[in-house]
Amino acid sequence: MIHLDDDQVRSLLPAPTEAVALMRETLLALADGSASVTPKSQVVHEAGGFANAMPAAWPERGLLGIKWVVLTPSNRERGGEMIDGLMVLSGIDGSTRATMGAAELTALRTAAVTGASLVLDDRPITFFGTGVQARSHARVIEALGRGPLTVWGRRSAALEELRAWCAEHTPQLELRTTTDRAGALRGAGVVISALPIGLTDQALRPGEVAADATLLPVDYASVAGAEISRTGTVVADDPVQFEALRSLKHGEDYPHASGATGDLLRSGRPEGLVIAQNLGSGLGDVVLADAVARAAGSSVPSASSTFFDTGVL
Repeated sequence: MIHLDDDQVRSLLPAPTEAVALMRETLLALADGSASVTPKSQVVHEAGGFANAMPAAWPERGLLGIKWVVLTPSNRERGGEMIDGLMVLSGIDGSTRATMGAAELTALRTAAVTGASLVLDDRPITFFGTGVQARSHARVIEALGRGPLTVWGRRSAALEELRAWCAEHTPQLELRTTTDRAGALRGAGVVISALPIGLTDQALRPGEVAADATLLPVDYASVAGAEISRTGTVVADDPVQFEALRSLKHGEDYPHASGATGDLLRSGRPEGLVIAQNLGSGLGDVVLADAVARAAGSSVPSASSTFFDTGVL
């Protein structure tokens, strides 16, 4: 068994375009029920914080695993990362193939699901947020050739940090940044939102975006709230999980999903406003973890890699 830390996972992750292709396959599997996935189970360990267990299996591909991810808001005050976790990948015989850090894996999985969903709408993209997801989405959007990308943030300093990061890591992406929310939405066909989950003052209102816009939230209802979502078609990466979490994470008045994002990838985008909720499925994590484990198996491990005998943690 091999254990990989986040730095090693980062170096072994598939290229963004490959990750997008893998997440498209994952969305299709979630839509047709060929994978076995349960809604996230959650425990609370501090105010505003929680930990999720996310198991998934794809028998046809011999994939089985679970991600344990922890959100700790108080880490911000201590200068630490707010999100951390561990991925455990099992073999078809039940043995443990690999364990690995989950932060880099999660960041790419989330952005790659968005990337797979972008096939629904080829219009200009606006992104809400300046954190980790802004960076991972910038990588995917650059790889897909979908610029320019307009990013809205509340703090000029955070936008400047993002501009500097993109200049180094995504030099081919035309990046536009602004603190003007209305200006960022003007002309946007696609709005990707990755603000902190649970915000109540940033929800879009009808009329703020085009009536036929595509909203791709990764922040539940912080931006794509109930009011605007009731005016369009709501789908989710995992409709079963969405329904299990809807009242808790989105609110009792949030509309039910009419189907899966994978359904739209097969049949095409309906007219009008579309909201494709990206909740984060454990299946996507397992698929990417498998790609990482395969890459690790075909490379010579570095001196810092940690190996264990199979079955011994």
